[in-house]
Amino acid sequence: MTQSASSQQTPRERLNAEAAKRVLIFDGAFGTQIQNRKLTEEDYAGDLGLKADQKGNNDILALTRPDIIKDITRAYLDAGSDVIATNTFSANVISQADYAAEALVRDINVESGKIARDLADEFEAADGRPRFVAGAIGPTNKTLSLSPDVEDPGFREIDFDYLTSVYHEQAAALIEGGCDFILIETVFDTLNAKAGVMAVKQLERELGRDVPIMLSMTLTDLSGRNLSGHTVEAFWYAVRHANPITIGLNCSFGAEQLRPHVQMLSKIADCLLMAYPNAGLPNELGEYDELPATTASLVREWAENGQVNILGGCCGSSPEHIAAIAAAVDGLTPRRIPERDVQMRLAGLEPFTIAA
Repeated sequence: MTQSASSQQTPRERLNAEAAKRVLIFDGAFGTQIQNRKLTEEDYAGDLGLKADQKGNNDILALTRPDIIKDITRAYLDAGSDVIATNTFSANVISQADYAAEALVRDINVESGKIARDLADEFEAADGRPRFVAGAIGPTNKTLSLSPDVEDPGFREIDFDYLTSVYHEQAAALIEGGCDFILIETVFDTLNAKAGVMAVKQLERELGRDVPIMLSMTLTDLSGRNLSGHTVEAFWYAVRHANPITIGLNCSFGAEQLRPHVQMLSKIADCLLMAYPNAGLPNELGEYDELPATTASLVREWAENGQVNILGGCCGSSPEHIAAIAAAVDGLTPRRIPERDVQMRLAGLEPFTIAA
């Protein structure tokens, strides 16, 4: 395909075209890479004049230490990433309230998008291989499905419409910054994810164009459910209407524990499957010891079995993990997307299929 022909495609079309050729590579963790740099409160706070202590507010580094975010993003691109995410997991007004930085949400997301976009374009210009930017949206620290008060099961700290507006603000800024996709990741509450989907669909109508959604669920126990109680299969049926460009699993556990759930999702999802597990399970100090070669060998099995289209890493992963994964799956055939059938499938906490 010529460069001009490629540039005329939408991001959805370009990603699908590249994913038909090979197993694509996502990036790895930002949090642990930032922690390794031993930044001070002054690094985080910069000259923004915020009243609260900013140490630990990784998202705000796009404004105060963009060099750090550029360095980490470049390292993942050097390692072989085809898709890179913005460092915006908590860049929403709910999460930023902890740092009195709500007013900076748009700026954080726009600048984070620009950092990733500029580097993706730089690498694509150098070798002609398309690079993509996913605007990362985390679940916030609130849940729509569960009450934080055990004595009042009906109580909710926020409602659906408010969370939708929170996600809309973030998604709009990420797209303004140059992102190709919106990645609604680490979904522990399916209703939160639905608010994210609603926000992106509203944004699509405003922009008059497709804004592809990536969805990634996180499991809270080995039975294969998220915090709101949905199984992997039920989650897919609950969000399938969003027509996501990718569906998948991230965080949760290491690749060994995620294997059966990736296998299940691979059989039923009629879109690209992206999986990025943690680098094993944390040790007693909360640190991740799994070596890059180990992670790579485990996820290679998924690729060898035709179960994945995009692979990366979550907590504890590093550019070395991503480079090892890229080398391990080089030349392997990507997953073939199954045909969508005509059966009606519904979901409560469990999936329910009505025969055609």
